Amino acid sequence: MKKPLLAALGALMITGTGLAAPAVAATETSTDTKAPAAVQAVNFAGTVSLSNCSGSVVRFPDSEADDPALVMSNGHCLETGFPAAGEVIVDRASSRTFGLLNSAGTRVATLRAGKIAYATMTDTDVSLYQLTTTYGQITSSYGISPLTLNDTHPVAGTAITVVSGYWKRTYACNIDGFAYRLKEGDWTWKDSVRYTSACQTIGGTSGSPVVDNATGNVVAVNNTGNEDGGRCTENNPCEVDENGTVTVRAGINYGQETYQIPACFGVDSKLDLNAAGCTLPKP
Repeated sequence: MKKPLLAALGALMITGTGLAAPAVAATETSTDTKAPAAVQAVNFAGTVSLSNCSGSVVRFPDSEADDPALVMSNGHCLETGFPAAGEVIVDRASSRTFGLLNSAGTRVATLRAGKIAYATMTDTDVSLYQLTTTYGQITSSYGISPLTLNDTHPVAGTAITVVSGYWKRTYACNIDGFAYRLKEGDWTWKDSVRYTSACQTIGGTSGSPVVDNATGNVVAVNNTGNEDGGRCTENNPCEVDENGTVTVRAGINYGQETYQIPACFGVDSKLDLNAAGCTLPKP
């Protein structure tokens, strides 16, 4: 998992407390030779900073202005610590706050959660907080629209940008392919997005939206990378194919697909894990 601080500062687990303010405020963009010029159009509007991670205000293709807004980050970014393998959290009270950023990466508001609508580190690594404000209220008050989650599977070769609200940095590259299984310590994730090497994400970028440069929609949530070539250990995930063959890609980073999430939420941003087409793990 991408820790909130650089590895050189220590190998502490994310706790959400006692973090220093980010030392870098300027946008830093690393580019892949295949990435188009359009990557510059991706900005920070709608992203958020957490105490220990990055995130974004997200909507679904059929969300309405009066629906309670949702913030997406990683399951391992929860203020309560890492969920255990097999653990699924739903409708848990939370008053966590998020710093809402504008297009330039300036914090313009503090948003507050009312609950953790859904969170897990099983099959995927995601948390979705329901806010005390609606999408319409955020847009009318701050002129910022939420990011839309794409509801179709991402495609290899797509030019993407990982947008970190914590560090106020962007990382541009392409989707290199997909890992059938990605194993890290006790956790296993399915059909993970593998980035090309240009996306050298760091600690604190966990939970960042992975944006399709062509559409502006979110196709994944950034969550981990193999830091030093270790095999299937924390901070050193490995890929496992259908035959059980293990591949280690030192220095390569990954995200978790988000296209399956919209099917699990209905009117008023209400979670329904029994809805048709919903494949998210259940408690």
